[in-house]
Amino acid sequence: MTYTYTTKGVCARSITIEVEDNIVKEVKFLGGCNGNTSGISKLVVGMEIDEVISRLENIRCGFKTTSCPDQLAKALKEIKEKE
Repeated sequence: MTYTYTTKGVCARSITIEVEDNIVKEVKFLGGCNGNTSGISKLVVGMEIDEVISRLENIRCGFKTTSCPDQLAKALKEIKEKE
């Protein structure tokens, strides 16, 4: 299943996530720091949703209360709630 999450409080505008059987298959950020978001996307492929959430939740970007990794964790939490 593919989901699109609209981010809040970060440079990236949205995240498209493909999940199958609780495993992250693909992640694409729209906007944001390309190097960082591309790296995050490749690192989480093949991981279970809960593992990604536990590793990325509550990471901050500078003085912001969130970050692109934290937004990915929030998106995955929403996906879990919908399934």
